[in-house]
Amino acid sequence: MTRLFTGAAAAVTTPFKKDEVDYTAFRDHLTFLKNKNIQSFVVNGTTGESSTLTSKEKVELLKIAVEVADGDITVIAGTGSNNTAQTIAASKEAEALGVDGLLVITPYYNKTSQKGLLAHFSAVADAVSLPVMLYDVPSRTSMTIEPDTLKELAQHPNIVALKDATGDLAHFSRLQSVVDDRFSFYSGNDDLALPFFAQGGHGIISVLANALPEDYQYMYEHALSEPIIALGIHRKLFPLVDALGMDVNPIPIKALVSHLGYGEYSLRLPLVPLEKKSVSQLTDLLDSIRKGR
Repeated sequence: MTRLFTGAAAAVTTPFKKDEVDYTAFRDHLTFLKNKNIQSFVVNGTTGESSTLTSKEKVELLKIAVEVADGDITVIAGTGSNNTAQTIAASKEAEALGVDGLLVITPYYNKTSQKGLLAHFSAVADAVSLPVMLYDVPSRTSMTIEPDTLKELAQHPNIVALKDATGDLAHFSRLQSVVDDRFSFYSGNDDLALPFFAQGGHGIISVLANALPEDYQYMYEHALSEPIIALGIHRKLFPLVDALGMDVNPIPIKALVSHLGYGEYSLRLPLVPLEKKSVSQLTDLLDSIRKGR
C-alpha cells in the first residue's frame, strides 16, 4: 500500500517582500524542511495564503517545490476552491507541473449539501490521475464531510486521503469506520497530533512543522512504539502550539519562519502582522524549545 506520506508534512508558508513573493526565501525554507526530515511539502494551502496568490505565483511556487523535493518527498498542491471548474483547472495545471497529489477543500461561502460534495469532489477526481486528499475544515467553511459521504467518495480510485481539521476525535472514529485501511487520514490540528496518531492517523499536515519539522516526525514515529517519548514531545511543543492560536493562521507562524531567517515577517492584506510583544513571546518559546534539545 502506498500512501502520499506518513508522519509530518508542512503546510508551507509563502514569504513576501514588498508584497511580492520572495521565491529565494521560499526555496531556502523548503531546503531547510527537507533537511530536517519533513515528509511532504503542502504548497498553496491556507497557511500559504493561497487566497491572495495569483495563478502565476502558485505555478512558480509549485515548480520550486517539485525541484527541491526532487522525488525524495512528495509535493501536494492545494487546488481547491468554491468553484468546481476553477478547482479542476488548477488541479490539471498542478498535475502537469509534476506534483504528487492534490489537497481539495470543501466549498466555502457558497457551501453545498452532502450531495453537492459528492458531485464536486467526484468531478475533480475524474478530471485528473493524481491522488486526491479531501480537506475538511469546518471552522473556515461552515460545513463537514459526513461519514456516509466519505464512504461513497472513498470508492473513487483517485480519492485516497482526508485532512481532518474538525478537531473532533469522535468524528474521526466515525470516519475510520466507513473506509478500509487503504484510505489515509492526516490531522490538520497541531494540538491534537498525538491523540490523532494514537487513534490510527497516518500523519499530520502541520503549521508548526514550518519551524520544527523534525519534532513532529519524531512524535509520529514514537506515538505507538514508545508513547512516553511521544508524550514528552507533545508536552514540550504544546505551549508554543497553544500560543500560535493568539491570532488567525498563518499570522503567528510567519513570525517564526521569519525568525529562522526565511524571509521578512510580511503578510498580504487582509492579514496583518502581530505586535512586537506578541512576536517576542512566540520567538522566545521557539528558541527555548530549540535550545532544550
